[in-house]
Amino acid sequence: MTLERYVAICMPLRHGELSSMRNTMNCILIIHGISSLPCILILSTFFGSASLSFYKQYQFCSVELFMIYIWQHNLRSAVYQFQFLIMCIIIVFSYVKIMKVAKAASGEDKKSSRKGLRTVVLHGFQLLLCLIQLWCPFIEVALLQINLSLFEIARYLNFLLFYLAPRCLSPLIYGLRDEVFFQALKYYASFGLYKRNII
Repeated sequence: MTLERYVAICMPLRHGELSSMRNTMNCILIIHGISSLPCILILSTFFGSASLSFYKQYQFCSVELFMIYIWQHNLRSAVYQFQFLIMCIIIVFSYVKIMKVAKAASGEDKKSSRKGLRTVVLHGFQLLLCLIQLWCPFIEVALLQINLSLFEIARYLNFLLFYLAPRCLSPLIYGLRDEVFFQALKYYASFGLYKRNII
């Protein structure tokens, strides 16, 4: 998402060429390959180290149960932290370039500059929420050792805040710019008490 925005804003003349169907499919395959690495590592180390009696037990279904030894936790932590570092570098680099181009494109128009900066900040916040989801497993592991019900609540909240909310922000960001949508949202958010200019 960040790289697509970077190409669209910083390289607008090459956007059609770089964002072709073939390049998009290749990027999606690369992303799925990289994101499946932690799961493959966890499952392969589990199948190589778990005893047969472990498969007959009734357990709470969680990825933490697949990690029997400390080194498995350390391996997972290292992979997640490496992914976090790489994504942070990409996001910071891309958004610094995007902000420079947006500021140069707006020129002396302060209103346009503020509007562009606001959009970039909202997208940055959206990506920050996506990055925090890489830390969620560490929080959940700590809470699982304290209390199972607290772990379930934290897992549910993490899903809502860091998995679901970032994916809902883009439609909301662009929807709020539309006057009709904004007025309708105000109307329904106020339970019909706000009745101004609903088209």
